[in-house]
Amino acid sequence: MMRIGRPASWPKAARRPQSSKTDWQSVPHRSATSVIGVPKRGLGARGNTPKSETVAMRRQPRNRKTIIAFGLLLSLAAASLGSARQILAHDRTPREAVDPLAWPRAGAQTRPWAYWWWMGSAVDEKNLTWNLQQYRQAGYGGVHAIPIYGAKGYEDQYVEYLSPRWMALLRHAVSEAQRLGMQVDMTTGTGWCFGGPNVSVDDACAKAVFKTVPIKAGEPIRTGIPGERIQAAVAFGASGRHVDLTGLADAEGKVSWDVPDGQWTLYLVSQKSAERRVKRPAPGGEGYMLNPFSKRAITRYLERFEAAFQSYAGPRPRAMYHDSYEYICDWSPELFADFQKYRGYRLQDELPALFGRGDRDRVARVKYDYRRTVSEMILHNFTQTWVDWCHRHGFLTRDQAHGSPANLLDLYGACDIPETEFFREQRDVLFAKISSSAAHVMGRTLVAAETGTWLEEHFRVTLAKMKVLVDDLFLSGVNHIIYHGTCYSPREAPWPGWVFYASTQMNPRNSIWHDAPALNAYITRCQSVLQAGRPDNDVLVYWAIHDLWQQPDGLAQKLIVDRFDEWMGRHPTGRLVRWLRDRGFAFDYVSDRQLLGSRVEDGAIVTPGGQPYRVVMVPQCELMPPATLRRLIELATSGGTVIFQGRLPADVPGLGRLEERRDELTQMRSSVRGPKGASGLATTEVGQGRILVGDREAALVAAGVARESLVDQAGLEFLRRRHEHGRYYLVVNRGQQRVDGWIPLAASAATAILMDPMTGQTGVAALRERDGGTHVYVQLEPNASVIVKTLEKQSVRNPRWTYAEPSAEAVELHGRWHVEFIAGGPTLPEPFETERLESWTKLGGPQAERFAGTARYRLHFDAPAGRPDAWLLDLGRVEQSARVRLNGCELATVIIAPFQVRVDAKLLKPKGNVLEIDVTNLAANRIRDLDRRKAPWKTFHNINFVSRYYRPFDASDWPILDSGLLGPVRLVPLRRFESPE
Repeated sequence: MMRIGRPASWPKAARRPQSSKTDWQSVPHRSATSVIGVPKRGLGARGNTPKSETVAMRRQPRNRKTIIAFGLLLSLAAASLGSARQILAHDRTPREAVDPLAWPRAGAQTRPWAYWWWMGSAVDEKNLTWNLQQYRQAGYGGVHAIPIYGAKGYEDQYVEYLSPRWMALLRHAVSEAQRLGMQVDMTTGTGWCFGGPNVSVDDACAKAVFKTVPIKAGEPIRTGIPGERIQAAVAFGASGRHVDLTGLADAEGKVSWDVPDGQWTLYLVSQKSAERRVKRPAPGGEGYMLNPFSKRAITRYLERFEAAFQSYAGPRPRAMYHDSYEYICDWSPELFADFQKYRGYRLQDELPALFGRGDRDRVARVKYDYRRTVSEMILHNFTQTWVDWCHRHGFLTRDQAHGSPANLLDLYGACDIPETEFFREQRDVLFAKISSSAAHVMGRTLVAAETGTWLEEHFRVTLAKMKVLVDDLFLSGVNHIIYHGTCYSPREAPWPGWVFYASTQMNPRNSIWHDAPALNAYITRCQSVLQAGRPDNDVLVYWAIHDLWQQPDGLAQKLIVDRFDEWMGRHPTGRLVRWLRDRGFAFDYVSDRQLLGSRVEDGAIVTPGGQPYRVVMVPQCELMPPATLRRLIELATSGGTVIFQGRLPADVPGLGRLEERRDELTQMRSSVRGPKGASGLATTEVGQGRILVGDREAALVAAGVARESLVDQAGLEFLRRRHEHGRYYLVVNRGQQRVDGWIPLAASAATAILMDPMTGQTGVAALRERDGGTHVYVQLEPNASVIVKTLEKQSVRNPRWTYAEPSAEAVELHGRWHVEFIAGGPTLPEPFETERLESWTKLGGPQAERFAGTARYRLHFDAPAGRPDAWLLDLGRVEQSARVRLNGCELATVIIAPFQVRVDAKLLKPKGNVLEIDVTNLAANRIRDLDRRKAPWKTFHNINFVSRYYRPFDASDWPILDSGLLGPVRLVPLRRFESPE
């Protein structure tokens, strides 16, 4: 049942008439919740028991046994990929047809996953099984194995990457995960990014070195540069004449050429190693990072994996993974040839412009052509080669494209599971929507997210902060949370065990693990919905990347997550999508390549993955390739609607065939000259469709695109999906105030069902039709969320969602609290009693100051006067999470403020009630104590263990953090109602 706000935030009591008396249906009885708030028989509410695995997952072990050595026929490889892809298909058995209030099926992919670092690959079968069991018991659905540097003192246990022993350990891990109903991914390498001992200098990351040398008649020409390989040597004269001298140098770098009279400059392009090595490599994975522009480099690199899996007979990992782009590379030996293939002219003939010399417009155009070529090289030479190899050998692919100097939509769209991330303070939903857009446009089921990287300092990340972060990711379209992360740690390792240097520590040694199952259950319920059905966005927003690429400064442009505002937010596309989101329009980004593969069906723009949209919208950009404008006009001619914000693009990008392409663009622009209406919107009817040019909102209204006006209520945000009979809305209250009232929905509905992902509770919502639209009544605390499931035609009346409001003033519970420390360390402090609730660090002595774990607060009390429908138990301030029991009945686990639990009035006895609250704090105070005592727990090679901003980690000067139940604890009498009208 939805949690109710702090009593102080409520209006005065007796606001609504009392409803008729029936038995109160409280969360514990209706959902059969366990101590952690997870239904005992599954994740569904109202006694619904979803299967623990989808049909596809149950088939997986048998199908994957058919995946044997890589040398088998291609048909077997294709069959194994089909099995892997089957895992991605969410089981859409229509349980709603039987019970429309049921949650969709839960399985390994709806549960959260975690990055699983193998330090030094010093793993063994016994501890692999123990680790996996801990993860499964906490509610994980899978792990992503990444070998990294090792722990000191365990060097004799390191296992070389891809050795027969390592492959046997991988087989054990995947087999045990499947036995437990989990799955495993792996990186195609160790640490990050791709690279290792089989990457030669020839295949490694390369940097271009630009040099100019004045030359005169009669003087020798020397091109050799120590440690660099000449890629081009072209002499340019003052008149514009140029002579290509590449390849004419002898062994000493001298060139025999009679320099004509006049001023000449030799332009030299040479290549040198970037000396970029794999970051955080594991034993057997050390070496150069490969060149991501080079097909030869990735092809040679994959030969090592081909050999390692040749004799591998166990179940395979679900997917191979590529981390975010941290290569240092702007050149490869193939660049000149690929440039000519893609752009139609020789880059060697434009070296002065590439060097940034001459007319600024020409410089910008040549650099645009370079950047577009680099984008295509990364897509075709690197990403697609890796994806094709994985598919041939039965693996799906997960890729973090961000950071690349490329069109991210095309890179994300090439893989099976696009993956985004938020990093430190970078939490822009519009950034994460790039990966989800590519998934939607290309028809991918899953959108993953590296979740929690440097969210806060080590051991100071709360479950509440994780919940808020996860909601931001969900609102961006993510539906596959992968914590960052958990480190394999042997059971016998002293606390805090083996830990990775970049938070968040979502592992069994961290104290927050005690109540993490509640967060994991919340994520599972949300993802069961967000993986069901299909996206429901109306607007395809064209990413006008050409305005970004055609800049005269710099060379390769890396699109890095924490510089999102620089490369998107300040540009036309970024300004448009922020406005769309603020106004409540549902949209996805689309690239030129993806538009070229789109079509029109029944007036809808249908993308290559089969996803329909109502309109394509082009931001007010300067540049557009003629092929893209031609395709937009064709889509309109076929019956679609295309919107240009403000005006049409004025020019073409790049240099090749410049005048010819300008003529093409001008001719097409002249065909879009419809008359302007009263709103200033110009409409051109073309074929069966139309093109609208002008004001963005007027155009969307004219196109019949409805916005979700619920965003007009301060703090409300949404994500929308379609299901067979209607829509799902994820609604999140990002504001500071409680929302208690009607929210409008853009689409009409016969029924609306409220689904609380924190408790599993579901019920039929109060619904009304006003102002030509459907309104649903919700009660949402700050940072709370609810899923609204609409049914367009089906009328469902019961069971009703039960709303509540205070019927009288809150009553504070007084008495003597008995406090007992029940789990944690370094030792369990002595129990104590108190009548004044405050931090246990102030009441429990020095042992309690350093303690990380769980304490049980027990209070005996008599029921307050009155006979309300129910009670709201308000715990006040909690540091940091709590499990609540009343008279032996498990109520819930609360992980975020307000810490409140709905209580069935029947559970409260007139006399002798026993309230037990198990409160768990952060591990920060214990880590502080270790560092103050200079205990040797940071014992890892490589980077060892650093702070959030990459300084040596030292918690000795941290303040002692408040811990425990701080209250005040109050009971609020509630009156329930099923409709406010």
